[in-house]
Amino acid sequence: MTQTSAEHHSSHAGSAAKAGIIETDLPGRLDRLPWGRFHTLIVLALGITWLLDGLEVTLAGAVASALKTSPALRFSNADVGVAGSAYIAGAVLGALGFGWLTDRLGRRKLFFITLFLYAAATAATAFSWDLASFVLFRFLTGAGIGGEYTAINSTIQEFTPARVRGWTDLAINGTFWIGAGIGAAGSLVLLDPGLLPPDWGWRACFLIGAVLALTILFMRMWVPESPRWLITHNRADEAREIVEGIEAQFREHGVTVPDTPVKPLRLHAREHTKMREVVDTLFRAHRQRSLVGLALMTAQAFFYNAIFFTYALVLTDFYGVPGDHIGWYVLPFAAGNFLGPIVLGKLFDVIGRRRMIAFTYAISGVLLTISGYLFAHGMLTVTTQTVAWMVIFFFASAAASSAYLTVSETFPLEIRALAIAVFYAFGTALGGIIGPTLFGRLIDTHERGAVFAGYLIGSALMIAAGIVAGIWGVAAERKSLEDVARPLSSVADEA
Repeated sequence: MTQTSAEHHSSHAGSAAKAGIIETDLPGRLDRLPWGRFHTLIVLALGITWLLDGLEVTLAGAVASALKTSPALRFSNADVGVAGSAYIAGAVLGALGFGWLTDRLGRRKLFFITLFLYAAATAATAFSWDLASFVLFRFLTGAGIGGEYTAINSTIQEFTPARVRGWTDLAINGTFWIGAGIGAAGSLVLLDPGLLPPDWGWRACFLIGAVLALTILFMRMWVPESPRWLITHNRADEAREIVEGIEAQFREHGVTVPDTPVKPLRLHAREHTKMREVVDTLFRAHRQRSLVGLALMTAQAFFYNAIFFTYALVLTDFYGVPGDHIGWYVLPFAAGNFLGPIVLGKLFDVIGRRRMIAFTYAISGVLLTISGYLFAHGMLTVTTQTVAWMVIFFFASAAASSAYLTVSETFPLEIRALAIAVFYAFGTALGGIIGPTLFGRLIDTHERGAVFAGYLIGSALMIAAGIVAGIWGVAAERKSLEDVARPLSSVADEA
C-alpha cells in the first residue's frame, strides 16, 4: 500500500470496517517525528522517576550512620541491610502488581497512582518510630518506585523516535545519579549536627523526596496517554487525536513534520490481553529474550544494590569516614555514574545494542575484581577507593541502564509494562534483596576478605550477563518497537 500525504496517512489511523481489524499508521508517525519540545517535556515529567529512586537509594545509604545513632531507632548494620532489602522487596511486588495494571488500565492512570504512593510513603518514613515502622514505610516507598518504573519506561519508549531510543533511555536512566547527588548534598546539610538535632536530620532527608514528588504530580497533568497503548485497546480514534495534536504542536513551533510514507500496522481489535497469552509469550515464544532480560536485570541489581546500599558502611567501618561526611564521597561517585550513560549512550544506537551491552557488563565485572583485590589487601585509601568506584560505575551505570532498555523494547506492545515488571521483579528479587542483606553481614565481620568475596560474586554475575547478551541479545538499534517485537494482536500481511 503506497501513501503519498499526511491526509492519506491519517485515513489509516482509525478502525478498519472489516472483521474487527484496526489499521493504523500512528506508530510510524511517532517514530518519524524530529526530536522536539514535546519529547523534552515528556522526558522531564516522566523521567524524573529515576531521579527519585536515586534520591531514595542515596539517602538510605547516607543516613545509615544516623539511623544507627538515632535515639529512636539505634539500628545495627544488619538492620540497615534489612531496611534496604525491604525497599527492594516493595519495588519487586509493586512492579508486578502495577505492571499488570499498567498494561490493562493504561500508562497515564498508573503513573499518577504510583507517584502518589511514593510521595505518601516516603513522607511517612520521616516519621518512623522503630524498626518495624521504618521497614514498612520503606517497603511501601519501594512499591511506588517499582510501579513507576513499569508505567514510565513503557510510556517513554512508546513516544520516543526509534533512531534515538537507545540514547534517550540511557540518558533518562542516568538521571538516577542526579537524584543521588541531590540526596548526597541534602544529607551533608541536614545531617550536620550543628544544624539539626541527630534525630531530626535523617527525618528531614526523607521529606525531600515527598516534596519533589508533589511537584512532579503537577508536571504530569499535560502528558497524554500512549497512542500505542490506545491502539491495542481498541481506542484508535483517541490515539489519532493525540498524534495529530502532537504534530500540530510541532507545526505551531515552526518545525516541519515529515510526511514520508510509513507502513500501516494492522491489528485485531481487543480490550485486553489474557494472562495465559502473557505467560506463553514470555516463557515460550520469546524465552531466549527472557533469558537475556533476566540475566541482565539480575546481575545489575546485585551489583548495584549490594554495593551502593552498603557504600556508607564500607566508608565508615573500613576507612573511618564520619557519618555526616558520607555525602562528600557520594557526590563524585554519582558524577561518574551519571556521565556513563550520557557519554556512552549514543554508541548503543550507533555501534549497536549487543556489542555495547556485552562490553559494559564485562568491563564492569573485571574492574570490580581488580579494585576488590586492592581493597582486600589494604592497598587503597578512601580517596583511591572512591576513584576506583567512579571508574567502575562509569561503565556499570551504562550497563544497568541498558538492562532496562532491553526488557522494555524487546517484548510485544500489549505486554510491555508487565514484561518490564517481571524482569525487574525477578532480577531484583534474585540480585537486589539478597545483595544488601548479604553485604551487610559481610561488613559486620569487619574482614576485608569477606567483603571481597561478595565483590567477586557481583563481578561473576556481570561478566556472565555480558556473555549472554553478546550471544543472544537483540539488535534493536534504530528499529521501530513494532519491528523489534511484533504486536500479539497483529494481523499477518496479506499476500
